[in-house]
Amino acid sequence: MRVPLLCFCSISFVLAVLIPASLQAQNATPAADIASLRAQLDALRTEYQTRIQDLEKQLQAIQTQLAGAQAPAGAAVVAPAGQSVTGGSVSNAKVFNPDIAVIGDFLAAAGRNPVNPAPALEMHESEVSFQAAVDPYARAEFFMSFGHEGVELEEGFITFPTVPGGLLVKAGKIRAAFGKVNTFHNHMLSWTDRPLVTSNLVGGEEGIGDAGVSVARLIPNPWMFLEATGQVFRGDSSDLFKSSKRGDLAYVGHLRGYQDITDSTNLDLGFSYSRGHNDSGVVFGEDLGRFRTTLYGGDATIRWKPLQRSVYHSFVARSEFIWSRRQQPGGLQSGKGFYVSADYQFARRWWVGGRFDRADHADDALVHDKGGSAVLTFWPSEFSQLRAQYRRTQYGSGQSADELLMQLQFNIGAHGAHPF
Repeated sequence: MRVPLLCFCSISFVLAVLIPASLQAQNATPAADIASLRAQLDALRTEYQTRIQDLEKQLQAIQTQLAGAQAPAGAAVVAPAGQSVTGGSVSNAKVFNPDIAVIGDFLAAAGRNPVNPAPALEMHESEVSFQAAVDPYARAEFFMSFGHEGVELEEGFITFPTVPGGLLVKAGKIRAAFGKVNTFHNHMLSWTDRPLVTSNLVGGEEGIGDAGVSVARLIPNPWMFLEATGQVFRGDSSDLFKSSKRGDLAYVGHLRGYQDITDSTNLDLGFSYSRGHNDSGVVFGEDLGRFRTTLYGGDATIRWKPLQRSVYHSFVARSEFIWSRRQQPGGLQSGKGFYVSADYQFARRWWVGGRFDRADHADDALVHDKGGSAVLTFWPSEFSQLRAQYRRTQYGSGQSADELLMQLQFNIGAHGAHPF
């Protein structure tokens, strides 16, 4: 009887000690329990908020699909960059806050040029751009040029990418799709200047650029990318075209073909045509002779950029040939010109290149200029570049020029991509 009695006494002792301790612990932890319940409630609230947001996104996607299905044939509901489509409506995030960028182009020149001298130091150009989507069907772009001669609208146009029939339509002031160099802004060039053929036959730095309308369309085929562009302009482009009547329009046509040769190499070919009135017969604002200038052009670009070493090595070779037929009182002047250039990237931030030029004068095809350049370019970053160019030019007048040109370019802001 002693063993059961001893066990009973032991159990009684344990219960007497542990039960009060347990009750005391329960009374001591209500705050911890409340905190734990609150944490669980917050976790549930977060989880259900996430689920609700997912359901709202799914509903938004369904509404967008329904709006696209109800849109007219050929008008795809596509949100431009910076905007979103919700049930056919457009977010105004970019409407009142367009992409703004400023690009500076500072030039220095040393040496001698008796024919076309440049200042020793100049802020050649400051370009300010404004780019934004207007609505799901249009995008607007403006490029203002600030120079020592004042302010000029370099380009300002609206683009409609979803016109029925697969057409890409632009309207405004546009640089014409003639060749390659004419379409480039100054900061896109691989040199500090423009080739002689551009200066002598295609209106110089301003080139063919005017108020007009452009229509482009891809031509489906099983072999290559093919795009045809037709443009109509007011008829005033620097000293190349001159309009004295409302009907004196200028026309530009361009056919571009692009093909990947390998994973690292591609070829870009183009053929161009342009026609408009010139100023050789203008007397007191009246074009008495109705003289015209017609241009034919061909361009070719080959690019090499290895996939494994694309950051460190690449190569671009480009050439353009232009034939000018200018009517004037002394007779038809048939001038030709071309340039050939090559640029090789030999390190992450370093480029070396060269260019050869030859071009007749548009108003006197018997006179021609030729020259060559060697170029070295350093890119500290994607927002700035330093360039040195040695240029030797032999002019048709018999004079020659040897110059060292230095360029510093820098930009701030979000500048949109340019044509490839």
